[in-house]
Amino acid sequence: MERKIEEFFHKWQKDILRKPLILYGPKQIGKTFTVLNYGKKEYKNVVYFNTENNKTIIDLFKKEKSTEKLILNLSLLSGETILKEDTLIVLDNLDEIEIIKGLKLFGSEHSKYHIIGIISRRERLTEFKGEELQFKGMNEMDFEEYLWAHEERTLAELIKECFAKSKTCSFHKVALELFWEYLKTGGLPEVVKASLDGKSVYEIDAIKQKIIDVYKKELCLNKTLIDIPRGLEVINSIPEQLMKDNKKFQYGMIGMGKRAKEYESSINYLVNNQLIYRSYKIKTVKSPLSSCREKDSFKLYLPDDGLLFSMLHLTYKTWTTDEKVKETIYENHIAKTLVESGYALYYYQSEGKAEVNFVIQNRIGQIIPIEIITRSMSKAKSLSVFMKKFIVPRAYRITENNFSTKKEIRYIPIYAVFCLNETKM
Repeated sequence: MERKIEEFFHKWQKDILRKPLILYGPKQIGKTFTVLNYGKKEYKNVVYFNTENNKTIIDLFKKEKSTEKLILNLSLLSGETILKEDTLIVLDNLDEIEIIKGLKLFGSEHSKYHIIGIISRRERLTEFKGEELQFKGMNEMDFEEYLWAHEERTLAELIKECFAKSKTCSFHKVALELFWEYLKTGGLPEVVKASLDGKSVYEIDAIKQKIIDVYKKELCLNKTLIDIPRGLEVINSIPEQLMKDNKKFQYGMIGMGKRAKEYESSINYLVNNQLIYRSYKIKTVKSPLSSCREKDSFKLYLPDDGLLFSMLHLTYKTWTTDEKVKETIYENHIAKTLVESGYALYYYQSEGKAEVNFVIQNRIGQIIPIEIITRSMSKAKSLSVFMKKFIVPRAYRITENNFSTKKEIRYIPIYAVFCLNETKM
């Protein structure tokens, strides 16, 4: 399945000042598969090493401080000739600082060897930082990539054109129905492929449960043992938290007498490693938005809609008839899409309890409110109140309806949320 990040790999490959690349992102999003697939297409050969608990590789990087000797030994270990400019070296599951030191040697020399390291725990990047390396994040498949997988590239292009030109989409119903399937499936490649292969609902749910277990296992890497069970409690509580009318995270829903101080470290660990996403409450709006946040008031979201769908134990009937469920899944989708597009998340709530689901700030400092409108809340007025109180360059309402513009507000169909990125806004 084709991924957008391949365009970035191509630019990196051709860069005359190329440095070793560290690719990071949660497990199960297709990092290794995508890198190896790209390597097979664009290089003469690929040399792959799984560095996890690989004493031979770790000892090699500890011992050798010469890039040519490292290449010679890696070539011997792999049984492959490593060619300058024409071999892709892949070091998977990076977690050892000695290997990072070795990669920095290649970066400091502007070496002609092409190296990609892959890591899942984003918090390790603070230890790996350095100008000798290049870093790139990767996420699960968005709806556009999902359409590519379904051979609906023309429809994806049409949606982007309708967004850019603010015109109605002639295939609106088709796009909406495909999007609903995407929300049930999610964007994790293994689940998408199972769906494409015609696997049953039960088989797909089993794959999702396996992935949920993998994410929970990631918590076991937390250095503070007491935070491991607390992290699990947080993840398990998110679906129920999001189904409330007031989606603010409440510690009391985890258990009687639970306090914020006990869970702060666990939540930070989960957020830092992209296992959950956080949106802070703001009561006022000024630049930067980070100065307005209320540290103790926030919502938490899951990084995959399909996993949330399964954790809520939804059936097709519930999904199509319960507007509250649909609103919850839609909100999670918008949250994860905005985070994965590079935005920090905030939501606005006034003293009078008027709430705007999302408020974001782009790179040039513009503050943009985003409100969800479903059938059950079609007369929501929070965004209008917000716009009267604060001056903003544009505002969006996300709906199940087609593209339109009314009273300076752009109405965007839910399937087009992937268009809300820095290049388009």
